Amino acid sequence: MQWTSGSPNSRDVTPEEQLEILVAGTAKVLSEKELLEKLKLGRPLRIKLGVDPTAPDIHFGHTVALEKLRQFQELGHQAVLLIGDFTATIGDPSGRSATRPPLTRDEVLANAETYTSQAFKVLDRDRTEIVYNGDWFRKMSYEDVLRLNARVTLQQMLQREDFRNRIDAAQEVRLHELQYPVMQGWDSVEIRSDVEIGGTDQLFNILVGRDLQKEEGQPQQVVMLVPLLEGLDGVRKMSKSYDNYVGVNDEPQDMFGKLMSISDDLMARYHLLLLGEELPAGGHPMDTKKALAQRLTARYHGDAAGAEARSTWEARFSKRDLGAGAAELALADIPSGATVLSLTAHAFEVAFDLKKSNGELRKQFIIPGSVQMNGEKLTDPAAAVTPAAGDVLKLSKKHAVRFV
Repeated sequence: MQWTSGSPNSRDVTPEEQLEILVAGTAKVLSEKELLEKLKLGRPLRIKLGVDPTAPDIHFGHTVALEKLRQFQELGHQAVLLIGDFTATIGDPSGRSATRPPLTRDEVLANAETYTSQAFKVLDRDRTEIVYNGDWFRKMSYEDVLRLNARVTLQQMLQREDFRNRIDAAQEVRLHELQYPVMQGWDSVEIRSDVEIGGTDQLFNILVGRDLQKEEGQPQQVVMLVPLLEGLDGVRKMSKSYDNYVGVNDEPQDMFGKLMSISDDLMARYHLLLLGEELPAGGHPMDTKKALAQRLTARYHGDAAGAEARSTWEARFSKRDLGAGAAELALADIPSGATVLSLTAHAFEVAFDLKKSNGELRKQFIIPGSVQMNGEKLTDPAAAVTPAAGDVLKLSKKHAVRFV
């Protein structure tokens, strides 16, 4: 069904209609039956999303869970944003092949401040309860810790695939890492969560929370897992390390431009996971992509900035002014038999006096899709390329050349 966020009738949505809205775009819900039963209770549910602020900035991949929390919030439920100021000093081992480097509490709190300010670009601050798990873990005695550990077996912990893989590869697993699932589970007991939202790598941790809630005589939380968001390349997960991300704090023009670079196939995915809506049918792909980019830019920078970013992009790209501000590069100087890799290296070195290794060019520029000829991505380093006068080769966000 189609549902518009912020609809004045959202509180009149039936439990069955709420269920349909909330499960859309999820990877797994355990279980939909339990969630429907909770929705029929007729009270606001407590929806937990725990975040460890191990870095100050967040990108659109991080916002997928925030968007799902916002949906619950707009349906009248209580959003609980749990800041792991204590657990972040340990580091979530989920999906890790090595122990995370430890952070100090001061580093965590500094990150938490910027993280929450960005999160409230998605969530309604006035309807969000913020809690810090240091409030209870720092009060525990060692006896309390031992008593909590006694509820979980080593065999349970070793069922985790990431722990098992590290042990099989003769890589160390530190004892404090085994504490993490127990601590995340105890968070759910402390805040009495009805639903916990997390990424697909959080299944084990959230199930520990269900077990601990049951032991405490609490109703067990529903597990709601959201998928990982593909980056701009449409292949790998969105990550700063892959340079395929859109940052929540990106400037409006950069945000809009990055979103316009996604494939038509990826539009439906972004529409569902980042806006909570199905992609409208029947529109021209270019117009649909512009509308998507404008709405997401407006979400983080305001309606005026979203409209201005679209207008600027259309003036520059729709009118084929692709080379605005580009350096000039002589066709006569290009080596014969040029490939995408050799042409990119040549352009960087001659036009900008930047000498980059072939490995750097492949991993950071070509394969992620930064290198484009007249707006078309060149992602095969070995492909032959023969530019003509007037063609524009974009190398990165800050570097482009026009062939003369």
